[in-house]
Amino acid sequence: MWSTKLFGLFLLSAFTLYPPSTMAQPVFDLDGHPVINGGSYYIMEYMGSGVELAKTGNETCPLSVVQSSSFGSTGLPVKISSMLRTPFVTIGRVDLSFTGVPDCATTPSGWTVVEGLPEGSVVKITGYENTENGHFLIEKASFRNIYKLSFCIVGKLGCGTIGLIKDDKQNDLLGVTWDYAFEFVLVKTDDQPTSSSA
Repeated sequence: MWSTKLFGLFLLSAFTLYPPSTMAQPVFDLDGHPVINGGSYYIMEYMGSGVELAKTGNETCPLSVVQSSSFGSTGLPVKISSMLRTPFVTIGRVDLSFTGVPDCATTPSGWTVVEGLPEGSVVKITGYENTENGHFLIEKASFRNIYKLSFCIVGKLGCGTIGLIKDDKQNDLLGVTWDYAFEFVLVKTDDQPTSSSA
């Protein structure tokens, strides 16, 4: 009898402290529409430009994820997918990849973080060996429909904020930093999946 009552109180407190609505908050694009799971979007800095690929360091193929140097440029379309089997992306873990890559790059073009570079740990697409074992999180930033990314390494406490790191050629690389976050909006492209599944 007491065990049944205690279990009921436990369930009540769990749903009171962690209601389902707060555990699966949808991500919205710039127009206020939910972001489609597996959909194609431009990731554009709020009041800035989008992200694209560039050759950095000694790369012979553009593998580095950078912010476009052309103010207002949309950059390249990015596919955003949630690990959850939901029609829309929610706050939390996401997979990111460019919808198109150069012929010299490996496909699929998933985003990852590469360590041990002069700039630190920076975001690249598939093709490097010294990648961190981890995943990206999308989180709310300062204002409505503005977001930021973090990268969490398996086995380590805490997640590093994704911000902008300058290299020796003044490229703005996306990388793990403890400074200011790269805050962005999601702008829907014309190329969307025919179904709402990833």
